[in-house]
Amino acid sequence: MTSFTSVLQMDAFLVFRSLCKLSMKPLNTDGPPDPKSHELRSKILSLQLLLQILQNAGPVFKSNEMFISAIKQYLCVALSKNGASSVPEVFELSLSIFLILLANFKQHLKRQIEVFFKDIFLFILETASSSFEHKWMVVQALTKVCADAQCVVDIYVNYDCDLGLANIFERLITDLTKIAQGQQAVVYGATPAQEHNIRLKGLECIVSILKCMVEWSNDLYVNPHQQSNLGNEGMPVSADLDTDSGKGSTMASYNSANSLNEPPAALDSPEQFEELKQKKEIIVAGIELFNKKAKKGIAFLQEHGLLGTTAEEIATFFQTEERLDKTVIGDFMGENDKFNKEVMYSYVDLLDFDGIAFVPALRKFLEGFRLPGEAQKIDRLMEKFAARYCQCNLSESVFASADAAYVLAYSIIMLATDLHSPQVKNKMTKEQYIKMNRGINDSKDLPEQYLSDIYDEMAMNEIQLKPTSAPLSNKHGSSANLQGSTVTPKQRKTMFDTEMQHMTSVAKALMESVSHAKIEFTSAKHHEHVRPMFKMVWTPFLASFSIGLQNSDDPQMFEPCLDGMRCAIRIACIFRMELERDAYVQALARFTLLTANSPLTEMKTKNIETIKALISVAHTDGNYLGHTWLEVLKCISQLELAQLIGTGVKYNVHNSGSKAKDKRTAHHLIESFDAELLTRADSKKLASLQGQMIETSSQSVVVAMDRVFTGSVKLDGDAIVDFVTALCAVSMDELSNGSHPRMFSLQKIVEISYYNMGRIRLQWSRIWAVLGEHFNKVGCIQNEDVAFFAVDSLRQLSMKFLEKGEFANFRFQKDFLRPFEHIMKKNRSISIRDMVVQCVSQMVQAQMANIRSGWKNIFSVFHLAASENEETIVSLAFQTTGNIVSKVFEQYFDAVVGSFQDAVKCLSEFSCNISFPDTSMEAIRLIRACAKIVAEKPKLFREAGATHGAEQGETHVPVKEGDRVWVKGWFPVLFELSCIISRCKMDVRTRGLTVMFEIMKRYGEDFERHWWKDLFRIIFRIFDNMKLPEQQSEKTEWMTTTCNHALYAIVDVFTQYYSVLQDVLLSDLYEQLYWCVQQDNEQLARSGTNCLENLVISNGAKFSSGVWDETCQCIVKIFQTTLPQHLLTWAPGDVSDSAAADNPNRALGRSESSQSVVSQGSILSQDPANQKIPNMKVHTQDKLFSSLLIKCIVQLELIQTIDNVIFYPTTSKKDDHDNILAAQSNTSAPPSSDPADARLKTHSDSISSVNEQGMYSYLNEQQLFLLVDCLVESHRFAVRFNADHEQRNALWKAGFKGKAKPNLLKQETQSLACALRILFSMYSDESMASCKEKIETRLTELCSEALLYYLALSNDGHRDAWRELMLLIFNRILKFPDTEFQLHAAAHYAAVCDLISADIKMELRVMLRKFFSRLGLVYEIIPSAVTVAADT
Repeated sequence: MTSFTSVLQMDAFLVFRSLCKLSMKPLNTDGPPDPKSHELRSKILSLQLLLQILQNAGPVFKSNEMFISAIKQYLCVALSKNGASSVPEVFELSLSIFLILLANFKQHLKRQIEVFFKDIFLFILETASSSFEHKWMVVQALTKVCADAQCVVDIYVNYDCDLGLANIFERLITDLTKIAQGQQAVVYGATPAQEHNIRLKGLECIVSILKCMVEWSNDLYVNPHQQSNLGNEGMPVSADLDTDSGKGSTMASYNSANSLNEPPAALDSPEQFEELKQKKEIIVAGIELFNKKAKKGIAFLQEHGLLGTTAEEIATFFQTEERLDKTVIGDFMGENDKFNKEVMYSYVDLLDFDGIAFVPALRKFLEGFRLPGEAQKIDRLMEKFAARYCQCNLSESVFASADAAYVLAYSIIMLATDLHSPQVKNKMTKEQYIKMNRGINDSKDLPEQYLSDIYDEMAMNEIQLKPTSAPLSNKHGSSANLQGSTVTPKQRKTMFDTEMQHMTSVAKALMESVSHAKIEFTSAKHHEHVRPMFKMVWTPFLASFSIGLQNSDDPQMFEPCLDGMRCAIRIACIFRMELERDAYVQALARFTLLTANSPLTEMKTKNIETIKALISVAHTDGNYLGHTWLEVLKCISQLELAQLIGTGVKYNVHNSGSKAKDKRTAHHLIESFDAELLTRADSKKLASLQGQMIETSSQSVVVAMDRVFTGSVKLDGDAIVDFVTALCAVSMDELSNGSHPRMFSLQKIVEISYYNMGRIRLQWSRIWAVLGEHFNKVGCIQNEDVAFFAVDSLRQLSMKFLEKGEFANFRFQKDFLRPFEHIMKKNRSISIRDMVVQCVSQMVQAQMANIRSGWKNIFSVFHLAASENEETIVSLAFQTTGNIVSKVFEQYFDAVVGSFQDAVKCLSEFSCNISFPDTSMEAIRLIRACAKIVAEKPKLFREAGATHGAEQGETHVPVKEGDRVWVKGWFPVLFELSCIISRCKMDVRTRGLTVMFEIMKRYGEDFERHWWKDLFRIIFRIFDNMKLPEQQSEKTEWMTTTCNHALYAIVDVFTQYYSVLQDVLLSDLYEQLYWCVQQDNEQLARSGTNCLENLVISNGAKFSSGVWDETCQCIVKIFQTTLPQHLLTWAPGDVSDSAAADNPNRALGRSESSQSVVSQGSILSQDPANQKIPNMKVHTQDKLFSSLLIKCIVQLELIQTIDNVIFYPTTSKKDDHDNILAAQSNTSAPPSSDPADARLKTHSDSISSVNEQGMYSYLNEQQLFLLVDCLVESHRFAVRFNADHEQRNALWKAGFKGKAKPNLLKQETQSLACALRILFSMYSDESMASCKEKIETRLTELCSEALLYYLALSNDGHRDAWRELMLLIFNRILKFPDTEFQLHAAAHYAAVCDLISADIKMELRVMLRKFFSRLGLVYEIIPSAVTVAADT
């Protein structure tokens, strides 16, 4: 009374309870119930009233605890009894009431709902003996359950994700899919019509479940066409879809107003529930394993941490887990193993028998497991039970000890078996039972009445297990019997009634046991619950839909299957479940028959509808299809061909060769369709085939198919990339068909490119990464028609993109123009390459103002065209390139500056095309024009260079602003000119060399110091051994022209910009010159020394003391390394000298110069035939001799270089000429008042004149002494060689070329002459007075050495070679002032006197006379007048 707020509420409660009790009244069991009987009518009426009460229940009834309790205790128990009724009316009302409870009270009836589903309704579906009418009503009820999204998700969350409850959702799916597949029809003997109807209902249920999932997760779905639900009425797109498929809404939202507004009773965490579900799956697997093998099941659960290892924990698990097989539990606990007995002891100890009579206690003990069959096992169990019972009932006076309880328990088990076993014919009587138990109580009898009561109780009530759901295998026990024989309706009815009675008792017991249970019910809210649900159902659902589509042509059957597949695809797409999505899309594509290897004549209405469904999926779920777009687009590609067949139009065949059929098997029979052959063979067959295909050309299909492509603009960034990737793959399949290449997909690629041109650049870059690669492949296909179409399509698309322009520092133009470059590079067809050049030229002409990053690709295309041999290609490409340089560079250079390097490289390639020399020369002119642009617009290079590397997308080192003009402007120009020099023929490379040095001379004043260093690295590449031609003749021409020209030009440039270059490049230049003179080539060696001479003479006046030191060191280094030491040590057969052996770094040389190797007194004879250097590729000894010969030449050249540098060219020759004239003249100097002073003045004037012309005055005494030492060393080497007659003879005989024995007379005399001139100049130089004594000593020693050597000469030819040298010595000594003359005359007097007796020429005799005359005058032996007279 206190629980109700009013009498009305109490009255309502009493009425409700009375109706529940009234509905439970049993019916007459004798025969079928009479519809007019009072019992049945009252039952039906009470159920109807209960249904009305629940349907019209208000908020108080739904929320008041008393009413909720009444529903649990009375109504649910009543339904458990009536829900198993064989009376259809009662069963139907029970189902209706259950649906109301499920909709409005499920949060309070969690365990009750489990019983209803598990033990009643699903049991009816699963048992084979139930009537079709009962199954039909259950399926109809499930149709309503499956239509409520909230209810469906709640069932999964609250039961399948609960560790202790049954998997209702999983079991429901299993039963429904079996019904939908028609697997149970034979079992329960339904008629074909009934089978068809219930299959449709099963399909409706599983489709409804999928639609509920779609509805539940709809907020996660993004429709590219702003459509909230697929097929939602009122939406334009949905209306089109419905028209296409020929049916109404395919995924209509179900009204679940009663479910979605309730607050959750528990935490709605998808992760938590999914974890519970996984844990439950492990537990179920462990239980199944336990039911087969107990120890394995226990070990499995322990391994996964779901079961403890102690006996107490396992015993608790046995008591609480109802899904364990009771027989297995009994067998396990009855084992004699130690651990098994510990578990059994713990199990019994967990039971409390306090205050319970012995028989009820025994029933309680045995309700949890089934006793094993072995007596020993039973004995152990009963023994422990007796001990536990006595322990709990110590005050019990019936039993004297536990032994009595043990014996009595065992006897009760025997009694129960005897009384209730059908195998025992002669039942035990009460007297026999009492007699059997005499003396068991410590040798005394138990009270007779006590034993009598036990007998009566056992006779009336058998010991039974705790009421639980029967295992599924037992539920189908009758099914096997029904399958094995023909069952009459009466037998079926009897069997069904028996099962219903058992089910009623079990359900009633279970319902009563949970009537007071309170378990939280979770009202699901989260979208993510659908993911694991769909993972569970997708496989059986796919099987059901596939069977329906495969086996039935009835629209009522295949249309729900198509709807279900669309829903399944939607769910898989929403949750990004790729495996599931792929399976459904592939299945859908397979049922279109467009990609299957089946005859076209099999295509039916269901296949057409499948095509429409697939297109519909593509249209509405395109954002999620991913790589399954490939399946969709393959079908669309084949659909287009089917449409051509249906309309009788011959599709365009692009055959690259003859019309012969490709012998390879076609991918599909459509692809091998040949209209002409089929027409000739059988016009009726063609007409039939066209009739089958005509439906594919219906307006709805054509529009839907086109909408897939036009709708691509609605796809998101990722989806459009997947779409384009798949379309390109299909296009390649079409084009790779050797006999019938098709361009349908290629045309669609062009169309979607136009459609999607408005996308942001970020998306377009990803799209074009795929499309560009496809155009690369298609443009290189051998079929020229296809390649031509690809190139032309590229041109059209590129024009559209170029019209939009491009902001600075973007590079999208570069991306979409790259296929032109690839096709030009890979396709060897002249016509296609010509087409590419024409397209690019047209783009340049039409869009030059809008091109920015695309210039790089344009120049790359022209660069490839520049190496062609086809005049039309080269001419057009060069003409366009010339227009770019002349026009675009002038007007839009800011847009081209980033590709300036590519432009120059392109021009360089034109220059190197040997087939078109006029073009080569014009290209070099354009490169010079590019240099002018760099000079005029350096600011643009500095601004563009900051981001150019990033624009190119290449790894780069950041360039300083001051160096950008060099890196991006000057360096490419000069580098490409050097490449032209290295690659081209003589006239072109000579022109390139000239232009390169003209640019350096004209614009070099703007170059930074470190730029010059990079530049000279380029220039020195001209001398790179690896760049030289392989042929000897070409190499000789190269060295004769290019190397020689370049070497002199380098010195000119260095001289022009000496102030800038001397700090950074002088050492490198000296190294290069040193390298040149080391080569085994006479001309290159001569040019090296000549250039060294020119360099020093031109710039010596600017040299610092350090530079002069470096210069002298370079000369000394050359002297030392070019001395032909091997001439002195060579012996026949010896070719191992390292200096003369092949040196890979000395392959370069220079051509002949005007100065001949052979001159008077040289090591070779004067025969012109012998004036050629030996070929470098002959015998090793010849190589050695050639190398030695070149070293001798370098020595002579270097001696002359030193002489020319210090005294200026021709000065020494003029001096020698004057000495000869003085010797030949007998006239003396004009008289003067002081002849000595006059001579001194004449000598000083001569020295001053010489020094003003040469570099003598710029060198200090250490540098001059260093050079003198080198000259003297060279002289002494030549003296040693010339004196070794045996060595000279050996060389001569070995073939050291020449008609006379080899000698080094010129080296011997010229080196000493140059050294003496230097010393004579130093001796007379007043600025060197500080070291005059040292100079005097060196001069005296050297002159004495020369005079003594001359006296020792016996060969007239050798003496003739020394004539000029002796005249030089005497002439210079005679010009000394008297004091110095006296000193030198005294030092050489003896040697001079010996000359008198020698056989000498007249010139020397004259000089001797002058010497002695001067000697007499200085020592006043004779007066000066006598000397003058004598001279006269």
